[in-house]
Amino acid sequence: MAGNSQRRGAIAKGRKKGAQVGTGGNRRKGLEGKGPTPKAKDRPYHKAHKAAQASEQRNKGPRKRAAGDAEWIIGRNSVVEALREDVPVNGLYVAEGAERDGRLREAFMLASEKGISLLEVTKVELDRLTGFNGHQGLAARIPAYEYAHADDLLDRAAEAKEQALIVALDQVTDPRNLGAIVRSAAAFGAHGVVIPERRAAGMTAAAWKTSAGAASRIPVAQTVNLTRQLKAYQDAGCMVVGLDMEGDITLPELGAPDGLADGPLVIVVGAEGGGLSRLVQETCDQIVSIPMVNSVESLNAGVAASVVLYAVAEARS
Repeated sequence: MAGNSQRRGAIAKGRKKGAQVGTGGNRRKGLEGKGPTPKAKDRPYHKAHKAAQASEQRNKGPRKRAAGDAEWIIGRNSVVEALREDVPVNGLYVAEGAERDGRLREAFMLASEKGISLLEVTKVELDRLTGFNGHQGLAARIPAYEYAHADDLLDRAAEAKEQALIVALDQVTDPRNLGAIVRSAAAFGAHGVVIPERRAAGMTAAAWKTSAGAASRIPVAQTVNLTRQLKAYQDAGCMVVGLDMEGDITLPELGAPDGLADGPLVIVVGAEGGGLSRLVQETCDQIVSIPMVNSVESLNAGVAASVVLYAVAEARS
């Protein structure tokens, strides 16, 4: 029995299920070529492809980058002030049952005049949306600010056929100072403001309000590395001037006839107290001081920027 069992197994093992007719052409297909090698600019991971994309993006016009999530303005006084100053509100939220006082009625009227949507939600929902329960039953939602590209500020000057005038901020962390500088830059003919991406104030609701609407008329650009951007402006032919109490020259010398103010100019403003960082100061072509009496140690960054911008505007007029 054992022998028969072994014999049957041997026969079963050798039995064929069907004829072998080849690979069905699969081997031939595997040996076929895949066509000509794509050009470098057509290969997604090649540096030539990335360069071509960057060039195409530049030709599309100004490059803008959103700051991030939308922001909330909360409280009746803050919302009314924002609406008065033309801060770009895209939605007004009021809590159900909120007391209709004069400020709330003015907010409703301004929203209606500006075509801003008005939504009534529960207090619990408004608490959740704003992340705060002290909103007084009123909040406004503003979109994330769209920053310009720092290089586009030079294009803006070229289009206006004017000598470039750009304000760069170094370590300015107070959004109200940023808003005040944006306002002065717009008032005295600057072509834009540049701020660092990190460790600096951004275009928040507070900056928008302080700019008194100027933020909608002049671009604000963000840069990852301020020192590198200043060098790029120098390569483009701009004179980079930093403000510091220990300046090489004084402001009247900057604005003198045939002085530095006549050509393309970048004015760098440092934080009050801290001043310019070491690398930024070393990058500047010239350090300028504002003459003051001894009893005043330094000016607020926004005030200092306004004084210098006025002097440059006078020199160019």
